[in-house]
Amino acid sequence: MLSRMRHASTRTVKRLGLLSGAAALAVTGASLLPQQAEAGPTDFQRGPAPTEQSITAERGPFATAQTTVDGPNFNKGTAYYPTDTSQGTFGAVAISPGFASPEAVVSWYGPRLASQGFVVLTLETNSGSDLPDSRATQLVNALDFLVQSSSVKDRIDPNRLAVMGHSMGGGGSLKASELRPSLKAAIPLMPWNNDKTWQGDRVPTMIMGAQNDAIASPASHAKPFYDSLTSAPEKAYLELRSEGHLVAVSPNVTIAKYSIAWLKRFVDEDVRYEQFLCPAPTANLQISEYRNTCPTG
Repeated sequence: MLSRMRHASTRTVKRLGLLSGAAALAVTGASLLPQQAEAGPTDFQRGPAPTEQSITAERGPFATAQTTVDGPNFNKGTAYYPTDTSQGTFGAVAISPGFASPEAVVSWYGPRLASQGFVVLTLETNSGSDLPDSRATQLVNALDFLVQSSSVKDRIDPNRLAVMGHSMGGGGSLKASELRPSLKAAIPLMPWNNDKTWQGDRVPTMIMGAQNDAIASPASHAKPFYDSLTSAPEKAYLELRSEGHLVAVSPNVTIAKYSIAWLKRFVDEDVRYEQFLCPAPTANLQISEYRNTCPTG
């Protein structure tokens, strides 16, 4: 009897040992399975820590190159990109000119932004008379082309995209944000649009206006646009002192500085650039007014 009990006990111990071993293997196996990595706070940082000098410089830390592109679903454009491939992929931004304006008027943004760590596509729209909604569609089409078909697609993170535009191109960038709510940032420059209500826009948006703009006056365009952005997670309004509608079509240090800061903060999630946005800059010789919701790190 005692012998049978010993054998039963031995079998039980062996069985428990096998079960424990199987459980251990299951746990070990689970730990060996590839895990979905989540982006950390520094995963998209590109380039050294910024300074006032680096963010206002004509060129940033990255060497750049450029290539011309043809549509489809927009006319043509120029893609500017960092030549460095050692830091991973980059965010991308498409930029539209305004009414009756060629690509050339926004071409200065290309190398300036690319040298800070972005792939930039400046557009020649289908027609100079294209209205904001058409420009919005072309901006979205341009981003799709960049990430799907362009020669620089392997340099781009398709989940980190943004839009910019001047005048009707700025109005188009607001509409593009509604069409593509997954965008990480939008920067309308002296935007013009008959639609003044953007409650459905959920993209972090910095609007820049010009104090003396007689074409798209801040009171009729930029400020109502800003006020209507009630669903945007973050927003800012910057008004350039004593400047007119065409201030954005030639190199401007203030426009470049705050465009870079906004793109870095929201496309790259780089909180090192928050120092230029929050606390809000005070009125000075370049800025007549600044409002924002103050981004949080």
